[in-house]
Amino acid sequence: MKVLLDTCVWGGVKTALEKAGYDVIWTGEWEADPGDEEILNYAYKEGRILVTIDKDFGELAIVHKNPHQGILRIVSGSAKQQVSLCLQALKTYGKELEAGAIVTVERARVRVRPQEL
Repeated sequence: MKVLLDTCVWGGVKTALEKAGYDVIWTGEWEADPGDEEILNYAYKEGRILVTIDKDFGELAIVHKNPHQGILRIVSGSAKQQVSLCLQALKTYGKELEAGAIVTVERARVRVRPQEL
């Protein structure tokens, strides 16, 4: 599974996902931040699920109808907790994400919004 981590996601998540076999790019390693719209567009063109803590990507996808490959938003948890939340969500909801769902993960609950056709 291909993943694009937004800059706001702790860089240690990249290492953990790679160890688990994911193909990961972290925007924190890019020379400059191109902005949310370009990041979402890059993820879509590359067929990558976008992992973020930023709710603006959901607005771009839902309100502005920007295409995406799936968005995983981590709402709560420390930087290190992002690892377990992300790994569990990708394992449990990977098929939904690859089908274009928006999955919001909190420590106590998960919300799944399927891709609108």
